[in-house]
Amino acid sequence: MVDAAEAIEAVFRRESGRILAGLIRMSGSFDRAEEALQEALALALARWPATGIPQNGAAWITAVAQRKLIDGARRDRTRLEKQDELRADLERPSTTPEPEEEAAMHFPDDRLRLIFTCCHPALNPEARIALTLRTLGGLSTPEIAKAFLLPEATLAQRIVRAKRKILEARIPYEVPPPARLAERLASVQAVLYLIFNEGYAAASGDHLLRTDLCAEAIRLARMLCELMPEQPENLGLLALMLLHDSRREARVRAGELVTLEEQDRALWDRAAIDEGIALVGRALRCGAPGPYQLQAAIAALHAEAPTAAATDWPQIAALYEKLLEWNPSRVIALNHAVAVAMGVGLGTGLARIDALGACGELDGYYLFHAARADILRRLGRSAEAAEAYRRALALATNAVERRFLERRLSELKD
Repeated sequence: MVDAAEAIEAVFRRESGRILAGLIRMSGSFDRAEEALQEALALALARWPATGIPQNGAAWITAVAQRKLIDGARRDRTRLEKQDELRADLERPSTTPEPEEEAAMHFPDDRLRLIFTCCHPALNPEARIALTLRTLGGLSTPEIAKAFLLPEATLAQRIVRAKRKILEARIPYEVPPPARLAERLASVQAVLYLIFNEGYAAASGDHLLRTDLCAEAIRLARMLCELMPEQPENLGLLALMLLHDSRREARVRAGELVTLEEQDRALWDRAAIDEGIALVGRALRCGAPGPYQLQAAIAALHAEAPTAAATDWPQIAALYEKLLEWNPSRVIALNHAVAVAMGVGLGTGLARIDALGACGELDGYYLFHAARADILRRLGRSAEAAEAYRRALALATNAVERRFLERRLSELKD
């Protein structure tokens, strides 16, 4: 039998973003909406153990939270205009469900508006991430702080400042008009991918993976695809996350990093790979390739290879070259150079890597030195490889990645 507390937790994890989005639309306030939801959850926790779990717990909590907003508006006599708005919207005859009623309250447009509000370019990236996880991801402030290795007070202040910025800058609670949609959608996609990347390859700490963050990012990406299915880049983003996440169980063994080349491919999640490959094909058939689709196509080629030796490196290099047209960054150019090294020749790839490093912009990027070290190791230039590994080690901050670099160094000495 399902415990009432477990049922409430499940509803919160699954439905809090949808419920909050509707409450924010009605109240115009993040804080009042969150307070109403928390009061509804507390009432459920008090009543459900005695009365039983409603067949539609989300509808019950939604209706109670709506009523809490009405009660709050009645108490707040300085906001009579907002009270009238809430009454007009929420007290229409025969439309406000009883807590026990079956009809669920679906507000897909409200969730879409909330995504664009949380990810507005006027907010700094850290605030966008925190607010997105708090409101749409259903994560608590302590959970988010723990995931990003931040003090809880610091994370709480980011959320407070983000909400204040939304009010002060009068950021509209809306999906932007078509003329500005591409720019704003790119911000939403970037926030979700940043959340995923922090879970997939943590920047610091003792663990490489934070599976909860990866799962939340994938869930939010699925929501974005559900709300905007006509956008191929949304499909590409979800595919990219699924294909990377499919290798999760094979990436670390006994606390040690395992490179893609050395991973046990039997541990890869074939269901996630199949779904990711299908999404890549669906996105590319739209005829509007973008950076997430191209990265997903690269990940699909890795996933389709039965062995590391069978990887189609020339095709991967070609896709990176196409990706450079979208984003001519030195990091993507580094990935392209590595693909050239593996598919064309180690010397050719190393020459490209050295040319990239000549300007000094990648001196502080540990993966530049690690990639260069790996190519030098394969070429048998052990002394130069060791020096490059030492430079990478001096810059790496994740404990798992540091142990990997130390192992590579010790292997060169043996």
